[in-house]
Amino acid sequence: MTIIEGLPLPPDALKKTAKQLKQRCGVGGSVKGPHIEIQGDQREVCKAALEAMGFECKIAGG
Repeated sequence: MTIIEGLPLPPDALKKTAKQLKQRCGVGGSVKGPHIEIQGDQREVCKAALEAMGFECKIAGG
């Protein structure tokens, strides 16, 4: 599970971003409160996609 947190987005924009990330990774996922959950270890793909969207990213954990 890849968890993305700390994005300064309102709920609607968070859902849109989650949809884009799921499509980019080719997997499922969901928005749970203030963070996005993407199935599997998709850290590198999500980091690249978020940086392309203009977000600053840092990978944490395992």
